[in-house]
Amino acid sequence: MIRLHFTAADLRQITLAPAADALSETALSLRLGLRAGRPGDGSGPGAALLHRTRPAAREWQRSVRGGPAAGAGVLAELVAEDRFVPDFLLQPSAHDFTDALDAAVATPAGTLARDLGVPEVSGWNGGLARPGRWTRELAQGTSAARHALARDTRAYFHASVEPLWPRIRADTLTDRALRAEMLLRGGIDALLTTLGTTWRWQPPTLHLPSASSYDIPLCGRGLLLVPSWFATGPMVMYRPEAATVLVYPMCDGAASGRSDDRPEALAALLGRTRAQVLRLLRSPAGTTALAERAGVSLAAASQHAGVLRGAGLVDTVRTGTAVLHSLTPLGHALLAGS
Repeated sequence: MIRLHFTAADLRQITLAPAADALSETALSLRLGLRAGRPGDGSGPGAALLHRTRPAAREWQRSVRGGPAAGAGVLAELVAEDRFVPDFLLQPSAHDFTDALDAAVATPAGTLARDLGVPEVSGWNGGLARPGRWTRELAQGTSAARHALARDTRAYFHASVEPLWPRIRADTLTDRALRAEMLLRGGIDALLTTLGTTWRWQPPTLHLPSASSYDIPLCGRGLLLVPSWFATGPMVMYRPEAATVLVYPMCDGAASGRSDDRPEALAALLGRTRAQVLRLLRSPAGTTALAERAGVSLAAASQHAGVLRGAGLVDTVRTGTAVLHSLTPLGHALLAGS
Protein backbone atom coordinates (compact mmCIF):
# COMPACT_ATOMS: atom_id res chain seq x y z
CA MET A 1 0.00 0.00 0.00
CA ILE A 2 1.24 3.49 -0.87
CA ARG A 3 -0.01 6.19 1.46
CA LEU A 4 0.05 9.85 0.41
CA HIS A 5 -0.17 12.12 3.44
CA PHE A 6 -1.73 15.54 2.86
CA THR A 7 -1.45 18.72 4.87
CA ALA A 8 -3.91 21.59 4.55
CA ALA A 9 -1.41 23.27 2.21
CA ASP A 10 -1.30 20.15 0.00
CA LEU A 11 -5.09 20.06 -0.29
CA ARG A 12 -5.03 23.65 -1.53
CA GLN A 13 -2.49 22.75 -4.22
CA ILE A 14 -4.04 19.76 -6.00
CA THR A 15 -3.87 20.41 -9.74
CA LEU A 16 -5.02 18.53 -12.85
CA ALA A 17 -2.56 18.09 -15.70
CA PRO A 18 -3.87 19.65 -18.93
CA ALA A 19 -2.97 16.55 -20.97
CA ALA A 20 -1.62 13.03 -20.75
CA ASP A 21 2.16 12.74 -20.61
CA ALA A 22 3.20 11.48 -24.06
CA LEU A 23 6.49 9.95 -22.94
CA SER A 24 5.12 7.98 -19.98
CA GLU A 25 2.19 6.83 -22.14
CA THR A 26 4.73 5.53 -24.64
CA ALA A 27 6.55 3.60 -21.92
CA LEU A 28 3.34 2.22 -20.41
CA SER A 29 2.02 1.10 -23.79
CA LEU A 30 5.24 -0.80 -24.41
CA ARG A 31 5.07 -2.43 -20.99
CA LEU A 32 1.55 -3.58 -21.83
CA GLY A 33 2.75 -5.03 -25.11
CA LEU A 34 5.69 -6.81 -23.53
CA ARG A 35 3.69 -8.35 -20.70
CA ALA A 36 0.68 -9.29 -22.81
CA GLY A 37 2.85 -10.83 -25.48
CA ARG A 38 4.52 -13.37 -23.20
CA PRO A 39 3.36 -16.96 -23.52
CA GLY A 40 1.75 -18.66 -20.56
CA ASP A 41 -1.28 -20.47 -19.26
CA GLY A 42 -3.43 -17.37 -18.98
CA SER A 43 -2.85 -16.97 -15.26
CA GLY A 44 0.56 -15.28 -15.12
CA PRO A 45 1.60 -11.60 -14.85
CA GLY A 46 0.74 -10.93 -18.49
CA ALA A 47 -2.79 -12.21 -18.02
CA ALA A 48 -3.19 -10.20 -14.82
CA LEU A 49 -2.01 -7.04 -16.57
CA LEU A 50 -4.44 -7.58 -19.45
CA HIS A 51 -7.26 -8.14 -16.95
CA ARG A 52 -6.59 -4.69 -15.46
CA THR A 53 -6.32 -3.02 -18.86
CA ARG A 54 -9.33 -1.30 -20.39
CA PRO A 55 -10.85 -3.00 -23.45
CA ALA A 56 -9.84 -0.17 -25.79
CA ALA A 57 -6.15 -0.62 -24.88
CA ARG A 58 -6.41 -4.36 -25.45
CA GLU A 59 -7.92 -3.67 -28.88
CA TRP A 60 -5.02 -1.32 -29.63
CA GLN A 61 -2.53 -3.96 -28.48
CA ARG A 62 -3.97 -6.49 -30.92
CA SER A 63 -4.16 -4.01 -33.79
CA VAL A 64 -0.54 -2.83 -33.87
CA ARG A 65 1.25 -4.53 -36.74
CA GLY A 66 3.90 -6.91 -35.46
CA GLY A 67 2.82 -6.31 -31.88
CA PRO A 68 3.40 -3.16 -29.79
CA ALA A 69 6.89 -4.30 -28.75
CA ALA A 70 8.13 -4.56 -32.33
CA GLY A 71 10.94 -2.09 -33.01
CA ALA A 72 11.10 -0.75 -29.44
CA GLY A 73 14.83 -1.42 -29.21
CA VAL A 74 16.55 -0.40 -25.98
CA LEU A 75 13.40 1.20 -24.57
CA ALA A 76 12.13 -2.31 -23.83
CA GLU A 77 14.95 -2.79 -21.31
CA LEU A 78 13.56 0.03 -19.17
CA VAL A 79 9.97 -1.21 -18.90
CA ALA A 80 10.28 -4.99 -19.02
CA GLU A 81 9.88 -5.50 -15.28
CA ASP A 82 6.52 -5.46 -13.52
CA ARG A 83 5.31 -2.34 -11.74
CA PHE A 84 8.36 -0.22 -12.61
CA VAL A 85 8.87 2.68 -14.99
CA PRO A 86 11.91 4.93 -14.40
CA ASP A 87 10.98 8.40 -13.17
CA PHE A 88 12.85 10.19 -15.96
CA LEU A 89 10.36 8.69 -18.44
CA LEU A 90 7.66 10.75 -16.74
CA GLN A 91 7.86 14.38 -17.88
CA PRO A 92 4.57 15.99 -16.75
CA SER A 93 5.74 19.55 -17.50
CA ALA A 94 6.59 18.88 -21.15
CA HIS A 95 4.29 20.29 -23.84
CA ASP A 96 4.52 17.34 -26.24
CA PHE A 97 6.37 14.12 -26.98
CA THR A 98 9.41 15.84 -28.49
CA ASP A 99 9.91 18.13 -25.50
CA ALA A 100 9.40 15.22 -23.10
CA LEU A 101 11.92 13.00 -24.89
CA ASP A 102 14.48 15.81 -25.08
CA ALA A 103 14.11 16.40 -21.34
CA ALA A 104 14.45 12.68 -20.56
CA VAL A 105 17.57 12.29 -22.72
CA ALA A 106 19.14 15.34 -21.06
CA THR A 107 18.57 13.97 -17.54
CA PRO A 108 21.79 14.32 -15.47
CA ALA A 109 23.76 11.11 -15.05
CA GLY A 110 23.30 11.10 -11.29
CA THR A 111 19.52 11.26 -11.67
CA LEU A 112 19.57 8.51 -14.30
CA ALA A 113 21.53 6.26 -11.97
CA ARG A 114 19.18 7.00 -9.07
CA ASP A 115 16.03 6.42 -11.12
CA LEU A 116 17.36 3.16 -12.56
CA GLY A 117 18.74 1.98 -9.21
CA VAL A 118 22.18 1.38 -10.75
CA PRO A 119 23.96 0.92 -8.43
CA GLU A 120 21.14 0.02 -6.05
CA VAL A 121 19.89 2.99 -4.05
CA SER A 122 17.67 2.45 -1.02
CA GLY A 123 14.82 4.70 -0.06
CA TRP A 124 13.95 5.94 -3.54
CA ASN A 125 11.27 4.90 -6.00
CA GLY A 126 12.74 1.50 -6.83
CA GLY A 127 14.98 0.32 -9.62
CA LEU A 128 15.61 -2.32 -12.24
CA ALA A 129 16.37 -5.67 -10.64
CA ARG A 130 18.26 -6.99 -13.68
CA PRO A 131 19.86 -4.07 -15.53
CA GLY A 132 21.57 -5.01 -18.78
CA ARG A 133 24.76 -3.64 -20.28
CA TRP A 134 23.06 -0.81 -22.14
CA THR A 135 21.07 0.19 -19.03
CA ARG A 136 24.29 0.42 -17.03
CA GLU A 137 25.80 2.63 -19.72
CA LEU A 138 22.71 4.84 -19.61
CA ALA A 139 23.03 5.08 -15.82
CA GLN A 140 26.52 6.45 -16.43
CA GLY A 141 25.11 9.00 -18.86
CA THR A 142 27.18 8.01 -21.91
CA SER A 143 26.35 9.84 -25.13
CA ALA A 144 25.96 6.58 -27.05
CA ALA A 145 23.38 5.26 -24.57
CA ARG A 146 21.47 8.55 -24.62
CA HIS A 147 21.44 8.55 -28.43
CA ALA A 148 20.09 4.99 -28.51
CA LEU A 149 17.34 5.91 -26.04
CA ALA A 150 16.26 8.90 -28.15
CA ARG A 151 16.39 6.96 -31.44
CA ASP A 152 14.47 3.87 -30.32
CA THR A 153 11.89 5.71 -28.21
CA ARG A 154 11.11 8.08 -31.07
CA ALA A 155 10.78 5.23 -33.55
CA TYR A 156 8.48 3.26 -31.27
CA PHE A 157 6.27 6.27 -30.53
CA HIS A 158 5.81 7.16 -34.20
CA ALA A 159 5.01 3.56 -35.18
CA SER A 160 2.80 2.47 -32.29
CA VAL A 161 1.42 5.34 -30.21
CA GLU A 162 1.27 8.44 -32.42
CA PRO A 163 -1.59 7.09 -34.60
CA LEU A 164 -3.65 6.68 -31.44
CA TRP A 165 -2.70 10.04 -29.94
CA PRO A 166 -5.75 12.03 -31.13
CA ARG A 167 -7.99 9.59 -29.28
CA ILE A 168 -5.81 9.64 -26.16
CA ARG A 169 -5.88 13.44 -26.20
CA ALA A 170 -9.68 13.52 -26.57
CA ASP A 171 -10.21 10.92 -23.83
CA THR A 172 -7.89 12.87 -21.55
CA LEU A 173 -9.97 16.02 -22.02
CA THR A 174 -13.12 14.05 -21.18
CA ASP A 175 -11.54 12.61 -18.05
CA ARG A 176 -10.27 16.04 -17.02
CA ALA A 177 -13.76 17.47 -17.40
CA LEU A 178 -15.12 14.68 -15.22
CA ARG A 179 -12.55 15.32 -12.48
CA ALA A 180 -13.15 19.07 -12.65
CA GLU A 181 -16.88 18.47 -12.35
CA MET A 182 -16.36 16.30 -9.27
CA LEU A 183 -14.14 18.97 -7.75
CA LEU A 184 -16.62 21.72 -8.55
CA ARG A 185 -19.66 19.88 -7.22
CA GLY A 186 -18.22 17.88 -4.32
CA GLY A 187 -14.90 19.48 -3.45
CA ILE A 188 -11.61 17.77 -2.68
CA ASP A 189 -13.29 14.85 -0.93
CA ALA A 190 -15.34 13.97 -4.02
CA LEU A 191 -12.30 14.29 -6.30
CA LEU A 192 -10.05 12.03 -4.23
CA THR A 193 -12.82 9.55 -3.39
CA THR A 194 -13.58 8.90 -7.06
CA LEU A 195 -10.03 8.75 -8.50
CA GLY A 196 -9.89 4.96 -8.41
CA THR A 197 -12.35 2.24 -7.51
CA THR A 198 -9.85 0.46 -5.24
CA TRP A 199 -8.30 3.61 -3.78
CA ARG A 200 -9.30 4.85 -0.33
CA TRP A 201 -9.44 8.45 0.75
CA GLN A 202 -9.35 8.60 4.53
CA PRO A 203 -8.52 12.23 5.30
CA PRO A 204 -5.75 13.27 5.41
CA THR A 205 -4.35 10.14 3.68
CA LEU A 206 -4.92 8.68 0.22
CA HIS A 207 -4.33 4.91 0.17
CA LEU A 208 -3.19 3.42 -3.16
CA PRO A 209 -2.98 -0.35 -3.80
CA SER A 210 0.60 -1.46 -4.34
CA ALA A 211 2.80 -4.51 -3.87
CA SER A 212 5.20 -2.24 -1.97
CA SER A 213 4.59 -0.21 1.17
CA TYR A 214 5.50 3.47 1.21
CA ASP A 215 4.50 6.51 3.24
CA ILE A 216 4.94 9.68 1.23
CA PRO A 217 4.39 13.04 2.94
CA LEU A 218 3.53 15.70 0.35
CA CYS A 219 5.24 18.35 2.49
CA GLY A 220 3.00 21.24 1.52
CA ARG A 221 4.02 21.14 -2.17
CA GLY A 222 0.74 19.65 -3.37
CA LEU A 223 -0.16 16.93 -5.85
CA LEU A 224 -0.26 16.94 -9.65
CA LEU A 225 -2.80 14.49 -11.09
CA VAL A 226 -1.90 13.07 -14.51
CA PRO A 227 -4.44 10.85 -16.32
CA SER A 228 -3.18 7.85 -18.26
CA TRP A 229 -4.76 5.82 -21.07
CA PHE A 230 -2.43 2.84 -20.59
CA ALA A 231 -1.82 2.74 -16.83
CA THR A 232 -3.34 -0.20 -14.98
CA GLY A 233 -2.73 1.23 -11.51
CA PRO A 234 -1.26 4.25 -9.74
CA MET A 235 2.24 5.55 -10.42
CA VAL A 236 3.81 8.01 -7.99
CA MET A 237 6.75 10.27 -8.76
CA TYR A 238 8.15 12.04 -5.71
CA ARG A 239 9.90 15.31 -6.49
CA PRO A 240 11.82 16.86 -3.55
CA GLU A 241 11.32 20.44 -4.72
CA ALA A 242 8.01 20.26 -6.57
CA ALA A 243 4.54 18.75 -6.29
CA THR A 244 4.42 14.97 -6.14
CA VAL A 245 3.04 13.46 -9.36
CA LEU A 246 0.27 10.86 -9.26
CA VAL A 247 -0.48 9.08 -12.55
CA TYR A 248 -3.90 7.43 -12.45
CA PRO A 249 -5.86 5.32 -14.98
CA MET A 250 -8.36 7.62 -16.63
CA CYS A 251 -12.05 6.85 -16.31
CA ASP A 252 -12.99 3.76 -18.32
CA GLY A 253 -15.93 5.65 -19.77
CA ALA A 254 -13.53 8.19 -21.23
CA ALA A 255 -11.85 5.49 -23.28
CA SER A 256 -14.85 3.45 -24.26
CA GLY A 257 -15.91 2.88 -27.83
CA ARG A 258 -17.42 5.73 -29.75
CA SER A 259 -19.37 3.98 -32.45
CA ASP A 260 -22.82 5.47 -32.89
CA ASP A 261 -24.57 2.24 -33.83
CA ARG A 262 -28.07 2.64 -35.28
CA PRO A 263 -28.41 6.36 -34.40
CA GLU A 264 -31.69 6.78 -36.29
CA ALA A 265 -33.26 3.77 -34.58
CA LEU A 266 -32.22 5.16 -31.20
CA ALA A 267 -33.65 8.56 -32.07
CA ALA A 268 -36.96 6.98 -33.06
CA LEU A 269 -37.06 5.02 -29.82
CA LEU A 270 -35.93 7.70 -27.37
CA GLY A 271 -36.19 10.98 -29.21
CA ARG A 272 -33.22 12.63 -30.90
CA THR A 273 -32.01 14.69 -27.92
CA ARG A 274 -32.46 11.89 -25.41
CA ALA A 275 -30.62 9.46 -27.72
CA GLN A 276 -27.81 11.99 -27.95
CA VAL A 277 -27.70 12.27 -24.14
CA LEU A 278 -27.48 8.49 -23.85
CA ARG A 279 -24.56 8.37 -26.30
CA LEU A 280 -22.79 11.22 -24.51
CA LEU A 281 -22.96 9.31 -21.22
CA ARG A 282 -20.51 6.73 -22.54
CA SER A 283 -18.23 9.13 -20.68
CA PRO A 284 -19.74 9.67 -17.18
CA ALA A 285 -20.66 13.28 -16.52
CA GLY A 286 -22.24 15.56 -13.99
CA THR A 287 -25.39 17.44 -14.95
CA THR A 288 -23.51 20.63 -15.83
CA ALA A 289 -21.02 18.81 -18.07
CA LEU A 290 -23.83 16.82 -19.68
CA ALA A 291 -25.76 20.00 -20.44
CA GLU A 292 -22.68 21.55 -22.04
CA ARG A 293 -21.99 18.46 -24.16
CA ALA A 294 -25.57 18.17 -25.34
CA GLY A 295 -26.09 21.90 -25.82
CA VAL A 296 -29.18 22.00 -23.60
CA SER A 297 -30.12 23.75 -20.37
CA LEU A 298 -29.31 22.35 -16.94
CA ALA A 299 -32.97 21.64 -16.34
CA ALA A 300 -33.29 19.79 -19.64
CA ALA A 301 -30.15 17.74 -19.00
CA SER A 302 -31.44 16.78 -15.55
CA GLN A 303 -34.84 15.84 -16.99
CA HIS A 304 -33.37 13.69 -19.77
CA ALA A 305 -31.04 11.93 -17.33
CA GLY A 306 -34.01 11.30 -15.02
CA VAL A 307 -36.09 9.72 -17.78
CA LEU A 308 -33.17 7.51 -18.87
CA ARG A 309 -32.57 6.57 -15.23
CA GLY A 310 -36.22 5.57 -14.87
CA ALA A 311 -35.85 3.33 -17.91
CA GLY A 312 -32.85 1.58 -16.35
CA LEU A 313 -30.40 2.97 -18.90
CA VAL A 314 -28.54 5.40 -16.64
CA ASP A 315 -27.23 5.31 -13.07
CA THR A 316 -26.91 8.48 -11.01
CA VAL A 317 -24.55 8.58 -8.05
CA ARG A 318 -24.38 11.45 -5.58
CA THR A 319 -21.12 12.23 -3.76
CA GLY A 320 -21.65 15.14 -1.41
CA THR A 321 -23.20 17.83 -3.55
CA ALA A 322 -21.85 16.29 -6.78
CA VAL A 323 -23.97 14.19 -9.12
CA LEU A 324 -22.44 11.78 -11.61
CA HIS A 325 -24.47 10.13 -14.41
CA SER A 326 -23.20 6.98 -16.15
CA LEU A 327 -24.57 4.19 -18.34
CA THR A 328 -25.90 0.98 -16.87
CA PRO A 329 -25.07 -2.36 -18.57
CA LEU A 330 -28.49 -2.10 -20.24
CA GLY A 331 -27.62 1.36 -21.55
CA HIS A 332 -24.34 0.06 -22.97
CA ALA A 333 -26.15 -2.88 -24.54
CA LEU A 334 -28.73 -0.64 -26.16
CA LEU A 335 -26.03 1.54 -27.70
CA ALA A 336 -24.22 -1.54 -28.97
CA GLY A 337 -27.40 -2.88 -30.52
CA SER A 338 -27.35 -6.00 -28.32
